[in-house]
Amino acid sequence: MSTLKELRSALSGGGLDSRLVSIYGPGELRHAQSRLLHVISGFEKYFSPSGGGVLLASAPGRAELGGNHTDHQRGRVLCASISLDAIACAAPNGLGLIRLCSEGYGELRIPADSLAPDGEERGSTAALVRGVAGEIAALGYPVAGFDAYAASDVLSGSGLSSSAAFEVLMGNIINRLFCGGALSPLEIAAVGQAAENKYFGKPCGLLDQAACSLGGASAIDFAVPGSPDVEPIGYDFERSGHRLCIVDTGSCHSDLTADYAAIPAECCAVAAHFGAGVLREVDPAAFRAEIPALRRALGDRAVLRAMHFFGENERVSRQAAALRSGDFSAFLGLVNESGHSSAELLENLWSGDVREQPLPLALALARDLLGGAGACRVHGGGFAGTIAAFVPEELLPRFTGGMESVFGPGSCHVLRVRPEGGSIIAF
Repeated sequence: MSTLKELRSALSGGGLDSRLVSIYGPGELRHAQSRLLHVISGFEKYFSPSGGGVLLASAPGRAELGGNHTDHQRGRVLCASISLDAIACAAPNGLGLIRLCSEGYGELRIPADSLAPDGEERGSTAALVRGVAGEIAALGYPVAGFDAYAASDVLSGSGLSSSAAFEVLMGNIINRLFCGGALSPLEIAAVGQAAENKYFGKPCGLLDQAACSLGGASAIDFAVPGSPDVEPIGYDFERSGHRLCIVDTGSCHSDLTADYAAIPAECCAVAAHFGAGVLREVDPAAFRAEIPALRRALGDRAVLRAMHFFGENERVSRQAAALRSGDFSAFLGLVNESGHSSAELLENLWSGDVREQPLPLALALARDLLGGAGACRVHGGGFAGTIAAFVPEELLPRFTGGMESVFGPGSCHVLRVRPEGGSIIAF
């Protein structure tokens, strides 16, 4: 492992330029250097290291390209890692303590020999750190004390999976320090999911962690519980002539738990009509034949949401095929189809007081600014938060300016699909 002095010299002198360009792209090289030098300085300030080896790690956020609310029904999704990421400088400390300083969240300490779930930590960063370390230790690896200074530009609460990026970041650090790099990206993703489920207290699926860990664009099929089928999609989004924009409407998710929970509950209620646990186990033709009975038993909204699932699940396969064949125009058409399905069938664009509808407003503005070009759709869980848009490069200034004139400066984030997932940048 390199010393702090050696890493700082490599970053400042261009010794890591090719590595950084491969992760962040040439346009972000200087910004990446600056951020990594910043976490090196933070590590040095908070932990007063002895001069031993350290590493630099990164884990990206993710974007949902297709498969809106399909994963909880064991469906298909199309996702991609993005250019925003969580980064850290870390090193073993020999103290038997996991010490983390994460910008914006303060410092925490966890005994490396006491990694069982702690009920008092549920919902906290400490729960995620303890969970990742505990799950890796449970696999038989000698997890010990280490120090880490972390920072992230993955927007919290925006559907870009900031918590999954953090879990994958911690997983990569521990994997390198104590496992000899033995864990695969999908195994690190599973560790992150278990940390959220068992320690943090959030019953999430594997989608977010897998997208952050794998890198690039991936089609993931969750048909077999615990064994997702992952297909990398080798499309070069840089040559599409479009940029991926995530528009943050500034609306809050904090009081929307009931809205989110109703979607899988209603989908599962439809599945139960057929003696199944989830909609993936139901034959679409059998579902269509039973719509009259389902309306009487469960109401129209449950039927509409099931219709969304069947259409969206099939649409993901067509999106992946379009990208594999290089037909970006067909892909954009399917993105728009997905957006209309979420709005009209899934009904996850607004909640509560119908006077406040930031997502429909953002989509309406996006379509007006795009003028029939590109594509847009709700991004992530919905009801509040963000939309995604693929914007032709020549329309980017107009699109960004128009969205930010309504939702505020910095609300439109221009991203790129990152080819590499959770990574050790240097060690």
